Amino acid sequence: AKKVLKFGGTSVGTIERLLHVAQIIKKEYAAGNEVIVIVSAMSGKTNELLKQSQSISKNFNKRELDVLLASGAKIEEHSWGLLIEGPGDKPEAVDIMTDPYPGFPTDLQAQVMAYMTRVNGASMITETIFENRFMHVPELNRMGANINVHNSTALVRGVKNLMGAPVMATDLRASVSLVLAGLAATGETTINRIYHLDRGYENLVSKLRACGATIDRVRA
Repeated sequence: AKKVLKFGGTSVGTIERLLHVAQIIKKEYAAGNEVIVIVSAMSGKTNELLKQSQSISKNFNKRELDVLLASGAKIEEHSWGLLIEGPGDKPEAVDIMTDPYPGFPTDLQAQVMAYMTRVNGASMITETIFENRFMHVPELNRMGANINVHNSTALVRGVKNLMGAPVMATDLRASVSLVLAGLAATGETTINRIYHLDRGYENLVSKLRACGATIDRVRA
């Protein structure tokens, strides 16, 4: 989704406040959102610009929704957000290529790959933005996924089930993809080096528990 964030002039009046704003923006990017930032002390003019920006960017990224719809999910858009119903037992395979906005965001590539591990058929995922963004593949394969990488493309062949296993997070996006795979897997999955998650996802455990997940944070 695209989000518009408004900050008054005093919000960035000191180094500490500026760093605080940077952390807010960083978390929005980590969640896969595109961000428009407006900073001004002239509230009247800023509010008008904010209103215009929201009218332009009120819709969610259609490329993200297209992937879910093509996989068989049902999506309803409401004034308060989205209502999404999963595709049932197995999603349909969808080919994905990352691209700058408004294309499919590279920051969601790992998460979608975890989703594609149990599809009917095979999904081809091509990364065009960054190199070495497939570090989560060996960990997903450890859980029973069938993924082969050639240069910038990963071929994901759907499997019947993923199996819980001890895995290691390598970066922020990879770590959350392992969480998603672990939730879909049979048995118990232990994810090590979760400090990557703490850099970008606030209260992830409690949020997933609220969705019915069985997940705990434990000390090694």
